[in-house]
Amino acid sequence: MSYHEYIAVEGAIGVGKTTLARLLASTFSAELLLEVFEENPFLSDFYADRQRYAFQTQIFFLLSRYHQQHRVVPSTLQKNRLVSDYFFDKDRLFAGLNLANDELAMYSRIQSILGEQIPVPDLVVYLRADTNVLMQRIALRDRPFERNMDPDYIDALRQTYEQFMAEYRKAPVLAIDTNEIDFVRSEEDRNYVIGLVRAALEEGAIQQSLPQLRSDAPPTGIRILSGGRRRLGDFQRFHRALDREKGFGSDLSLNFVGLTEEVGEVGRELKQVLRRAEKLQPVVGNREEALDRALSEQRANLAAEMADVLAYLLKLANYAGIDLEAAYIEKMGVNWRRQWDADSLPDRPA
Repeated sequence: MSYHEYIAVEGAIGVGKTTLARLLASTFSAELLLEVFEENPFLSDFYADRQRYAFQTQIFFLLSRYHQQHRVVPSTLQKNRLVSDYFFDKDRLFAGLNLANDELAMYSRIQSILGEQIPVPDLVVYLRADTNVLMQRIALRDRPFERNMDPDYIDALRQTYEQFMAEYRKAPVLAIDTNEIDFVRSEEDRNYVIGLVRAALEEGAIQQSLPQLRSDAPPTGIRILSGGRRRLGDFQRFHRALDREKGFGSDLSLNFVGLTEEVGEVGRELKQVLRRAEKLQPVVGNREEALDRALSEQRANLAAEMADVLAYLLKLANYAGIDLEAAYIEKMGVNWRRQWDADSLPDRPA
């Protein structure tokens, strides 16, 4: 099965998402998915009175975006590349700006459940622009419901996007400053942006697919089972979906016991390796070669047991609400800066 990439273009209102998405879809011979926002019956009222109509507007957008992406994205990616002018997580960004207290809490619970069913992009192209530039572009396109757009709201949205994208970790983000770029009229600017996107796609490593799991894959659209640019957070999301689909327990104590048992299995396999190396050493003549041969004999079993250890770690991280990749990066950053005594340097990373 070939792997088809998913590119999402994001940015504040008026930054040029749809225009660039159309351009990229044409350039990469990809399918195009455009956000449907005009059908939201609360949108005009929301721009007139944001506080009163924020919850209705946000819930409508959430369900509309979920319905569109859950229906279109997985099926499209089975046969072709896809470019979209939004990604599902943007909904959370707008909710954080427009909702508060119980409304935000209720929205967050619904969004979290629905978000697990939506594929994560392979690349998010984030378009930046200053507030005055955004207001000029909004005025130029002259949509009726945007004619009285509040500059303060656009500025708050721009700042929210900046913070959100700076902290976004689910997929690689390519940020492009568009203040001085006109990829509509300038061929040079157009080629420049396309070159940036092409380079970002080519630089990312493509992981191998997991065909042995495909037949048992939960029907959630999580594309980790088809390979691609995946991160540790994707593996955590896969385990949440797998646990729900297969009815696996999420009890903290039982999963901890499972982890210790699997660590013990890794120890047992390593013990077998060492014993085998000890027997091979007189035959091959040196310990290093004996150990290499013993490892090659036991590698498949050792890999399976290590995979089980990782699975239980991911499950425990899910239960505890820990972003394991972020925790690992932070801890290794501490270790990188840490100074050890030369006499106490162990063969361990912690």
